[in-house]
Amino acid sequence: MKTGINNASFAAALFCLPWLSACTPASPEAPPAAVAKPALSVRTVLPQREQWPQLLAASGSVMPWQEAVIGAEVGNNRIAEVLVQVGDTVRQGQPLARVDDAALAHEVAEARAGLLELEAATAEARANAERARALRAQGFYSPQTAVQYQTAESTAAARLAAAKARLASAELRLAKSRVLAPDAGVISARTATVGSLPQNGDELFRLIRGGRLEWRAEVPADDLPKVRPGMPVSLRAAAGEAVPGQVRSVAPSVDPQTRNGLVYVDLPRSTVTRGENPALRAGAFARGEFDLGAQPALTLPQAAVVLREGFAYVFRLDPGTSRVVQSKVQLGRRHGDRVEILDGLAADSPVVAAGVGFLADGDVVQPVAAEAAR
Repeated sequence: MKTGINNASFAAALFCLPWLSACTPASPEAPPAAVAKPALSVRTVLPQREQWPQLLAASGSVMPWQEAVIGAEVGNNRIAEVLVQVGDTVRQGQPLARVDDAALAHEVAEARAGLLELEAATAEARANAERARALRAQGFYSPQTAVQYQTAESTAAARLAAAKARLASAELRLAKSRVLAPDAGVISARTATVGSLPQNGDELFRLIRGGRLEWRAEVPADDLPKVRPGMPVSLRAAAGEAVPGQVRSVAPSVDPQTRNGLVYVDLPRSTVTRGENPALRAGAFARGEFDLGAQPALTLPQAAVVLREGFAYVFRLDPGTSRVVQSKVQLGRRHGDRVEILDGLAADSPVVAAGVGFLADGDVVQPVAAEAAR
């Protein structure tokens, strides 16, 4: 009986073997090795050495080259008419205002009449003196009488000279009552009004001599030795218009507070003309650049540089692995769409030319043949 049970158990075990074999999980196979695929197809460029202009940036005020103050030279004369307005271009000697000079004209007429009277008296005294000398020679006049006639002649001559001086003074006062432009230029200010009685020395007009403006640039003391007279300058007006200029002179001293020195730059006379919209106006603030000459520069397109966390980076290509290496660089001057590389990159290192914002350090790329940066 015991033997039968064992046989039945053995038969059941044999029956379950195929089912257990099918239910047992197969041992896992090793995964195939991962193959890195390129992230991007990129074009590479080589840094290029170029001759770039070295520019010195500065700022300052636009001021008149020379501003003449035109005032009243003779006081208490009513202004009858103002002939020019602010912004008018005038020539030398042009009347700026008409003054009521009737009183001065009367003074001139009175002085001229007095002169004529004394000329007649002097002629009479001269004739009497000559006659007295002739009669004295013949013994008709005493020496005392001859001296009296000579004294009368001298007195009349002195009075005639005084009358001529009074006439000249009256004519000078009349001439100075006219308000004339001392030089050609542009009227920059006007305080003269019709009906006013300006006193001697009161300001009536201001004149920008020759219509010339200058830019007074403030340059740090350390950079002043780089600036020379005759050096070209480019100013940027408020509207974005470029205005050329030329260095006229450099101040021999610096401000002890700001440690800046003034550089005087001549500007074109067309910048201050009536009827146009001048690019620069007197008193305006302007920025500009001094052209210090060309210097060599290692340059790349700006698209090859990415800014991350306040630093500039480029992605160099490692030819052996087709991977990119993120390298920090120091930037310098900018010119157009190119930027100067001061440090951090060799001249023969190919870098990714564009799309660097999508790359990370160590990415595998599909490079296109490197070419010289243009």
